[in-house]
Amino acid sequence: MILILSTFGEKIKAVYKNVTIIVGSHSDIGLMTQAVSEVDVVYATADCDDLDAATGTLQGLKKRFEETGKKPIFINTSGTGVLSDDAAGMYPTETIWDDANPDQMETLKPTQASSTCYVKTYIILPATIWSIAKGPLFDSGISNKKSVQIPALIRASLDRGQAGMVGLGKNIWPNVEIHDLGDLYNLLFDAVLSSSANPGHGREAHLYQVGEAISEVMLKMNKGKGGAPTTFTKEEIDKYFNGSSYLGSNSRCRANRSRALGWAPKNTTKDMLASIYAETELVIEIGGGAASEKL
Repeated sequence: MILILSTFGEKIKAVYKNVTIIVGSHSDIGLMTQAVSEVDVVYATADCDDLDAATGTLQGLKKRFEETGKKPIFINTSGTGVLSDDAAGMYPTETIWDDANPDQMETLKPTQASSTCYVKTYIILPATIWSIAKGPLFDSGISNKKSVQIPALIRASLDRGQAGMVGLGKNIWPNVEIHDLGDLYNLLFDAVLSSSANPGHGREAHLYQVGEAISEVMLKMNKGKGGAPTTFTKEEIDKYFNGSSYLGSNSRCRANRSRALGWAPKNTTKDMLASIYAETELVIEIGGGAASEKL
């Protein structure tokens, strides 16, 4: 049985038959607690900043453990943003986080990583996710097919008529193609359930390059004059990113644990830059104004 908390109940049933649909809000702690207490494995992919959803999920997992005596599995989705700094695009960092280095990971603040004694937790931290997602849920309009960071830069650049960047764009982020990321979730699930695998549980592109690629695409589409991306002014950062210089931060890391499971992402940074034309087409198609989504 698969429980899905969604307002798209009938649409999901039309795509996947073997699911139980629960209509409600992730912020309904009581509803989340009850739903989670009825299953052995929970995937959380909606909003890692929703405290009510996290509270209800953990309460439900604890209840499941108390009732069965077996630790349930919690596969949570966060992001490498928890590793970010305040470089504001002015410099690359030398710090590279390694998830196979427990001593380094233990230096993270409690708000960045956590563990519990009644559940096996696995936190996947995707970096800059790119590409346009494909599959039944996306094709039917149920799930969002685009990511956040690159489309946010595209929207702002289109609105100002020139590709832009935070600061000098010297900051560095790793990146992952959306379908490569999906492969990792599948590998982790298989490893967690395997009696022999032991995945363990508990506790890179310059953004300037993205700006250059957006500039080239805008020139081809007659949406801009091309040339080097320019620095967003304070007024533009306020307008497009709610005053946040987050897209100028560094977030460098190596996914050694994931690769140890056999994860071998096929797409490269070159592929990411080549995908920006299609992402720009989608941003223009969807519209929605210049305001950025939550970063």
